[in-house]
Amino acid sequence: MMPEDQEDTQPLLRPPDSAPRGRRVFLAVFAAALGPLSFGFALGYSSPAIPSLRRAAPPAPRLDNNAASWFGAIVTLGAAAGGVLGGWLVDRAGRKLSLLLCTVPFVTGFAVITAAQEMWMLLGGRLLTGLACGIASLVAPVYISEIAYPEVRGLLGSCVQLMVVTGILLAYLAGWVLEWRWLAVLGCVPPTFMLLLMCCMPETPRFLLTQHKRQEAMAAAQFLWGSEQGWEEPAVGAEHQQLSGINAVMFYAETIFEEAKFKDSSLASVIVGTIQVLFTAVAALIMDRAGRRLLLVSSGVVMVFSASAFGAYFRLTQGGPSNSSHVDLLAPVSMEPTNASVELAWLAVGSMCLFTAGFAMGWGPIPWLLMSEIFPLHVKGVATGVCVLSNWLMAFLVTKEFSSLMEVLRPYGAFWLAAAFCTVSVLFTLFCIPETKGKTLEQITAHFEGQ
Repeated sequence: MMPEDQEDTQPLLRPPDSAPRGRRVFLAVFAAALGPLSFGFALGYSSPAIPSLRRAAPPAPRLDNNAASWFGAIVTLGAAAGGVLGGWLVDRAGRKLSLLLCTVPFVTGFAVITAAQEMWMLLGGRLLTGLACGIASLVAPVYISEIAYPEVRGLLGSCVQLMVVTGILLAYLAGWVLEWRWLAVLGCVPPTFMLLLMCCMPETPRFLLTQHKRQEAMAAAQFLWGSEQGWEEPAVGAEHQQLSGINAVMFYAETIFEEAKFKDSSLASVIVGTIQVLFTAVAALIMDRAGRRLLLVSSGVVMVFSASAFGAYFRLTQGGPSNSSHVDLLAPVSMEPTNASVELAWLAVGSMCLFTAGFAMGWGPIPWLLMSEIFPLHVKGVATGVCVLSNWLMAFLVTKEFSSLMEVLRPYGAFWLAAAFCTVSVLFTLFCIPETKGKTLEQITAHFEGQ
């Protein structure tokens, strides 16, 4: 006999081919995707804010090297806690209410940063925004996946990463003209807008059915799809490839380019952010045609090549015996550019742009899909929570210790280590990851169960 939950949800999992496709589902996806947009803005905020805080005049807090590293990294600790909390909330409070709740620490955190007079207020605000990031990074993909239909599973699933990188780019662009306080004020806007819009959206039909609320589920399906018949269960979120070094690049983009002696580090950061948005959009469009494995392997190969080239840049410009063995990524750059660094500035920017494009094409959006495709409905909250927790702990490790890694291994060694991890990711994809394009979730589950 079929379990009660499975019995209730079965009618929503196999739609007739003639089922109409409602347009309001795209509005609901946009509302939920404002969470990842806020998440991306919070991640990108530290890149322009750290240089701005270094120049801040009293009574505003001023960052030294250690405080700057904590300012960039503490958001990931909050996100790790948010991943655990989100995993608990998403199965108990529901997808919609969890998204509404995550707007509170977003707005509160940026408000605390705006009013900061002491260092603890800056760090506390970053911790709160990190908590919200962890919840949003887990719940938004779950909500989106459960209201999307199979034909656009890859496209809408990739919107999560697209909105994250758009938020990062927004922070870079705004940081070009706004100092850190006004930048924090701007950070309150996307979550506030999400709160207002999500209030008008329904809970996902699948979650309502697991709560035995069949009438509410049918009403939600009618609102979203224009029919009481739903679609095959689509994708849920997953983690980034953190050990590739991508978080260090996003958090410290400006200071990395300053270390590379690039003339206009702010402009370089904006270029990198723009490339990430464009290539994430391309990945979203071709995801359901090219397949997951091909994009992951291609992405990994590009990242290996570009990280190696960026390391080569540092080796050529800073690898001489006259250079100090101590390099601090977060320290202000006071040396005049050398002839070698000026002549090879194109290599630094080109390598970073290629690395970002490669990440955006595969290892950025696809893990959000793959992890969801292999997790059955009844363990989504717990399993995705574990993934988000491990994701953000790795992000903290990379972000907090990247400057120490640059010091111990020197900059070229740090980027060559990132290239080594990218090589491992390519091998892992080739030998361990199955292709899920065009397969039903039942077929994917059967594959992992050896049936």
